[in-house]
Amino acid sequence: MRIAVDIGGGDCAPENIVTGAVFAARQLGVGLTLVGSPDRIADELSHHKDLGSLDLRSIPATEVVGMNEQPAAALRRKPRASVQVAAEAVASGEAAAFFSAGNTGATLLAARSAFGMAEGIDRPALAVTIPTSARAAVLLDVGATVDCRARNLLEFAMMGVVYAEACLGILSPKVGLLSIGQEPNVGNELTRDAYQLLRSSSVNFVGNVEARDVYAGRVDVIVCDGFTGNIALKVSEGLVEVSEKLLSEEFEQTLVSRLGRYFSRRALQNYRRRVDYSEYGGAPLLGVEGLAIVGHGDSSAKAVRNAIGLAFRCASANFVSKLSDDVYSRLPGDCCTSRTVS
Repeated sequence: MRIAVDIGGGDCAPENIVTGAVFAARQLGVGLTLVGSPDRIADELSHHKDLGSLDLRSIPATEVVGMNEQPAAALRRKPRASVQVAAEAVASGEAAAFFSAGNTGATLLAARSAFGMAEGIDRPALAVTIPTSARAAVLLDVGATVDCRARNLLEFAMMGVVYAEACLGILSPKVGLLSIGQEPNVGNELTRDAYQLLRSSSVNFVGNVEARDVYAGRVDVIVCDGFTGNIALKVSEGLVEVSEKLLSEEFEQTLVSRLGRYFSRRALQNYRRRVDYSEYGGAPLLGVEGLAIVGHGDSSAKAVRNAIGLAFRCASANFVSKLSDDVYSRLPGDCCTSRTVS
């Protein structure tokens, strides 16, 4: 099994990407295919020792889609961009999955172009793992599909359930719909219609979830459209950063508070580990017929290492096939297209 890694994508590429990949190869024993400029790959690998025991290969791709470029136009101008080549490596069977921390829109388009959509699935969803007071939960979609229909949210819920079961080990995950209140008749037309579909579906739907309850641990899968989910995710990331900054400033106020920081350092370390996105590494793109893991633009080497680990676990669990089969079997008949039987 091999994982393709786009070394050109991201704010901190290629340094953090290659370093994280080397960590993953060394610590996880996974085979990696680095996709990007051969010169840049060689230059970054030269900073690491004992590479002879690692299963590292490379595929040349000299073009990169910039973080601020328009995805569709950029991929047309750069058909051999590193993210496209990485996706094609999976489609051809050279790799079981690919990871990119680059332009998210370009990563989504490259994956859809290379893999196509799974049968019965209309739109893809990005699923992030988030910490809660109980255990890790899944929030989707966080940006793949901004404009949704009620059916799409039903599909997201079912894909989130399969992901939570197969890759997070959660049995019979509880599903909640992100809305502005817990009552069935609140929210906009999308959430009201989705509520009715989810209530009559086979998932373990427990009702609406308000934003303040996302991290409470009451549900294991939180469903929303990509616009709402992306805002919720970015607000959460910003809140964690500000909270840590304010807490650090308070600890520096007096000698007593500095001593308090010293004696609380273990608790602070545990807190950071629980809320740090790099612990989860990346978000799988659900709904396509291939495995793609999308990383944060400023992914650290640790985040890259953990994202590759996530890709390895999902590939080992044969997640894409399981997702396609399970979701298709759970969708109500009027939501499915008929499968072609060979």
